[in-house]
Amino acid sequence: MTHVVVERSFPMPQSDEDLAAAEDRLAPCSELRGVVWKRSVVSLDRRHMICEYEAPDAETVREVQREAGAAFDHIWSGEIISG
Repeated sequence: MTHVVVERSFPMPQSDEDLAAAEDRLAPCSELRGVVWKRSVVSLDRRHMICEYEAPDAETVREVQREAGAAFDHIWSGEIISG
């Protein structure tokens, strides 16, 4: 599995309900394609977000995001550096 990061920007601050609705749209597609959500970090102004996934590859995460209608700025694979 590959560690994949999704960067998002929103024109308006996102409420908890907005974020939960997006997750509800992503969950079925993610499950079908073997994409596992690990964690998300939202900015204090709630207009930027980074989501981390374990997935077969970055392209699979892109496909899930597109199928669910979830907007994203960048999606990239990386490795975790632990200190």
